[in-house]
Amino acid sequence: MGIVAGLDSSPDFTRIVVCDTDTGAVLRQGYAPHPVDAPAGGGRPSDVDPQAWLLSLGEAAGGGLLEGVQAIGVSAQQNAVVPLDAQGNTVRPAMVGGDKRAQVAAADLADALGGREAWAQAVGCVPQAAQPVTKLRWLAKSEPDAAQRTAVLLQAHDWLVWQLLGRPARRTTDRGGASGTGYWSAATGGYRPDLVELALGHQAVLPEVIGPAEAAGTTPEGLLISAGTGETMAAALGLGLGTGDAVVSLGASGSVMAVHPEALMDGTGTITALADATGMHLPVVTTLNAVRTLRGAAELLGLPDLETLSDLAMKSTPGSHGLVLLPYLEGERTPNLPHTAGTLAGLRRESMKPEHLARAAFEGMLCGLADALDVLRGRGVEVRRVFLLGAAAELPAVQAAAPALFGAQVVVPQPADYAAIGAARQAAWALGVTQGALDPRTPPAWQGAAAQVLEPGEELAVGQAVRQQFVSVREQTHPGAFRS
Repeated sequence: MGIVAGLDSSPDFTRIVVCDTDTGAVLRQGYAPHPVDAPAGGGRPSDVDPQAWLLSLGEAAGGGLLEGVQAIGVSAQQNAVVPLDAQGNTVRPAMVGGDKRAQVAAADLADALGGREAWAQAVGCVPQAAQPVTKLRWLAKSEPDAAQRTAVLLQAHDWLVWQLLGRPARRTTDRGGASGTGYWSAATGGYRPDLVELALGHQAVLPEVIGPAEAAGTTPEGLLISAGTGETMAAALGLGLGTGDAVVSLGASGSVMAVHPEALMDGTGTITALADATGMHLPVVTTLNAVRTLRGAAELLGLPDLETLSDLAMKSTPGSHGLVLLPYLEGERTPNLPHTAGTLAGLRRESMKPEHLARAAFEGMLCGLADALDVLRGRGVEVRRVFLLGAAAELPAVQAAAPALFGAQVVVPQPADYAAIGAARQAAWALGVTQGALDPRTPPAWQGAAAQVLEPGEELAVGQAVRQQFVSVREQTHPGAFRS
């Protein structure tokens, strides 16, 4: 069929891959950082002029990178909202990332609809500071003039697709991106304009949600642009996830998501009901404490890095000689214990050694994520394989313990630009459907991610005993935490 491109506009950079439409093999790639200044105090900015994304895209595509490409798919950072006026101009810079300014607005908005359960029933999630709907509430309260002039709402990938197509009258998005807004329901497949009004103070034009294999349009030069999607959904498509697959992401905080045929409504707000980029669903459960648990343990033990912590942990044995760390260092979201602290239990004279504490940190982190996996399993989600993502997935102590603690095969993919590859796969799908060569219900079968595969094997019984030790301490310390 030819070649297609996938473009991933992350918070910090644009990455482009050019792939063979039949196999998915990456033929060429480009990269450019976003020309955005970091705030004075460090970290990422909360406001970004979206023109920076276009400048970065142009630079990444330089040197004839897109020559011969027939279709482009766009993946972009989630939770970025671009408010436009009636003429299509930005009212203010895009509001991006986990915007701490919006924390009060999140609680305010939750109460305005009648609490967490009302939101979970309405759109499958409870307002969080990062979400577009919450940022709209902040905008209405903090910048009422800008809020009043806002006539159209786009997310980052919607805006980029619209720009690539020459700013047509029709504006589109996909199910995956829409499901993260807080004003579209994955269960009903429809918008809740009343929630936009509740947040912003008035109605706004929302992009049309098109099907996973539909094209958003064609550029004046004849280049097909597919629907686009959020980074999470694009990465799932790039990894080739299907039913029975879960992903555990190891960042400072952690997330667990799985492919499921239906939206999971959860009145407690523990599960966020996202849609994927294929027509399926991606229920997500997050933990506040993942790699930050390891970093804290390394600092406590005076170790320079996580690799040294891992080496030390490998000198201990499963169960850490009875030491159990409940890793709720920043409070916790799963289980919902926002004001608690971590707990170290099982201290005996023989367990008070650095290697046992190091091992307990790894086991505590992974057991916390296993708790999150069990939230999904408890709702009927099938988990046969767990894809482990993040730099910490490469640590020997993680790989030694994860399969037995998760009770499943663990797949550690080789580092690659999975969001960009997923965007390219979406482009190949839309192109194939347009040409009559592919089924609109099934994405093209590309070669899977190169990966290390780890089986629980004979360690399964030991892992389940370690897990039970963790659960016992959790139940003693926080009785009924998962039943509240």
